[in-house]
Amino acid sequence: MGMNGAHARSAPGHRHRDRTVNNKSQDNRVQKEKAILVGVATKSVTIKMAREHMEELGRLADTAGAQVVDSTLQRRDTLDPATLVGQGKVQEIATMVEAHGADLVIFDEDLSGSQVKKLETKIPCKILDRSGIILDIFAKHAKTAEAKVQVEVAQLEYMLPRLTNAWTHLSRQAGGVGIGMKGPGETQLETDKRLVRKRIAELTKKLEKMEDIRTAQHDRRLPTFHAAMVGYTNAGKSTLMNALTKAGVEAADKLFATLDPTTRKIYLGPKRPAVVSDTVGFIRKLPVGLVSSFKSTLSVVAQATLILHVVDTSAADFEEQMEITARILEELCPESVPRVTVFNKIDLLDGERLDYLRGHHPQAVFISAEAKLGLDDLKKRMLEHFEAGRFSEAAGGTRSDGNLG
Repeated sequence: MGMNGAHARSAPGHRHRDRTVNNKSQDNRVQKEKAILVGVATKSVTIKMAREHMEELGRLADTAGAQVVDSTLQRRDTLDPATLVGQGKVQEIATMVEAHGADLVIFDEDLSGSQVKKLETKIPCKILDRSGIILDIFAKHAKTAEAKVQVEVAQLEYMLPRLTNAWTHLSRQAGGVGIGMKGPGETQLETDKRLVRKRIAELTKKLEKMEDIRTAQHDRRLPTFHAAMVGYTNAGKSTLMNALTKAGVEAADKLFATLDPTTRKIYLGPKRPAVVSDTVGFIRKLPVGLVSSFKSTLSVVAQATLILHVVDTSAADFEEQMEITARILEELCPESVPRVTVFNKIDLLDGERLDYLRGHHPQAVFISAEAKLGLDDLKKRMLEHFEAGRFSEAAGGTRSDGNLG
């Protein structure tokens, strides 16, 4: 499994019922890869922040299908250009890998191709970074043709500066096996950077055609009141979507459960129809290529009449999550689009904390999508924007003047 020959092991104590299908059963039963996490605290990243980032990295690893068996954190003023962490820490990680029989080491910081190559000579397992694990998750969750193309473009852009001999044994037809191997495997000839760039150009043109079709379909529709939900991954957008519209969107407690936007009709009141869209969640250190690749999918945000910024109030770092979402929104849509902050998961807060948030965020709407609290308040706020936009009562919630602006 993976670049360095790590193999999946059979679950201990398991007995095969049918020896004739033994090999096939083993192929279908892949044990979770054991992972060790590595984080770095610097002058700009405090120990507390680094630990929060590591906790999130652990959730990413879990979502990707790994079992986190250990982690380590190093404080450094500057990152080592050769191996990111110091040589002593590299040796410590190698010892941890041997002790746990780990299959991969995941760094919370992005690694260059030369850093990966150097680390692999000293640590006897597969080396990944945060961007690599996020791309792997996106590849596994991509369902539509457009999402698959978008992910492949991002993967190839990520791979391009990291091409080393470690990639040359991967089969393009089958891809690799294991975490970090889902997606566009390359044969030795195809790892040539010129061919990778050619593939990126072809896929980009394909995405542009898909976007042209999407834009043409949008232009043919009557202007409709459209609320787009955005927010940090796992903020509860899909749960809110289901609570408002009974859309049946997967609302698992995992990162990036939703990649493709889901749009459903909702009534904000009698003869007050609108549409609501659920979009992919954001995360810190989101690979630049992913934001760029998913811009066509996220066009529903740019075309929205109202943006609902959903926030997980139970998260210790929710303010940082809000800032990250706001920065990404700047790339996607003009500031002129009205925004409503929706503080979700208030059922997980004590009264004092909730009162504090209400006092500091008087314009926000406070809800629990899971417990169905405050949904009427949210619909009332959406209705206020509906009325302010002079959308007609009939005609599917279209503007009476026929314009979106």
